[in-house]
Amino acid sequence: MQMQASSLCLATKVTVRVKSQHTKPAKVRDLTSMAEVASPKWAQKTITLPPQRRGCHLITSKILKEIEQDLSGFKCGLAHLFLQHTSASLTINENYDSDVRDDTESFLNIIVPEGASATWKHTLEGPDDMPAHIKSSMFGSALMIPITNGKLNMGTWQGIWLCEHRDCATSRRVVITLNGI
Repeated sequence: MQMQASSLCLATKVTVRVKSQHTKPAKVRDLTSMAEVASPKWAQKTITLPPQRRGCHLITSKILKEIEQDLSGFKCGLAHLFLQHTSASLTINENYDSDVRDDTESFLNIIVPEGASATWKHTLEGPDDMPAHIKSSMFGSALMIPITNGKLNMGTWQGIWLCEHRDCATSRRVVITLNGI
């Protein structure tokens, strides 16, 4: 029954005006079935994470702390996280055993050479910069996570990682966009 309501909502032409980064949910009456469906809403926030040492860092709790109030208002939707940097990355992986983060960092350092053995042309920002760009491209700068009943719907052992690929890191900005009903 819920799938039909979603289909009807998409088929119905509804004008939604966004006046701010946060829209309030509204009930829209579908004229074809007289069923009430919730209109989509959006929330967006940019957070700044403090500098981290090189490696993979579990940041799930930091992300949740920043968005919990907005997140609780979504029954169903998607959370999009976008890292505004090219020498760090985001990924979802093991949230329990920190050895997984250490092993992942070791693996990345083996497959992307640095120092005298590397023949990178881009070295203006230091010997770790070009390898950081490559590692960032391997994991990516964006994540999409389902929202269910006001919570990020991740697996039991999944967590959000910030992977810092520079030796002398700076703070990192993440734009978090929530969309749903």
